[in-house]
Amino acid sequence: MNRYVNTQLWQRLNLFLQSIYHINPKLYYSQCSMQPGWNVKYRKYGKSLCTLYPMSGFYIALIVISNKESLETQLMLPSYAKYTQNLYQNTTSSHGSRWLMIKVTEPKVLDDVISLIQIRVKST
Repeated sequence: MNRYVNTQLWQRLNLFLQSIYHINPKLYYSQCSMQPGWNVKYRKYGKSLCTLYPMSGFYIALIVISNKESLETQLMLPSYAKYTQNLYQNTTSSHGSRWLMIKVTEPKVLDDVISLIQIRVKST
């Protein structure tokens, strides 16, 4: 998968999740309409931290921000990349959560993804 995604941003996030939170990735094949195909899930404390969808040259990180996490996320939003800010603001809330499909194509966006994961971990 590393060769297919072919970006240090992929390795950096996987290393972060495995070393900081001591969790191993789970590989799944999904038929879901959001992003069918292979994906990598990271779960901690019985909840999903993120799902990674490998693409050629980049990847998509799905992070679900619940109502419980929305205040802290909104406080952090001004420090995020414009891309992440726009994505958050333009993603409608469904059943009290925002399902952010973040295209990780640059280091600043990866930093945002890591920050959002940290917010999710704190809320457990």
